[in-house]
Amino acid sequence: MDHKEVDSMSFTYLLTTEIGRIRLAIQDHDSTNYHFEDAELQVFLDHEGPVNLAAAAAFESWAAAYALNASSERIGDYNYAQTISKNMLEQAARLRKNEGEKPVLEWAEPDLLGTVEGDT
Repeated sequence: MDHKEVDSMSFTYLLTTEIGRIRLAIQDHDSTNYHFEDAELQVFLDHEGPVNLAAAAAFESWAAAYALNASSERIGDYNYAQTISKNMLEQAARLRKNEGEKPVLEWAEPDLLGTVEGDT
């Protein structure tokens, strides 16, 4: 694998962790052939916040790697690396859209009886 130097070279895939949920979202969960180190995914979490946004950032980063790959395969007008990049960017956009549609706050249940806590 051709990775930049990071503090901790590690791979974990536990769905109870945010790193694991990012790996699930981006399908980077093969321990013998993964793209991102845990530390790299943590950077996306630190910068983006929620798992969906961190996964979107990971897709965008991964797509950039494909787009810059000089050894992409071209058959006529079809470019294999460009198609992968396009698909990853579309998935990133869906994740960002889905995160943006989540409610920021949940509505509290209305007090239909008009009682105030502490009234007896």
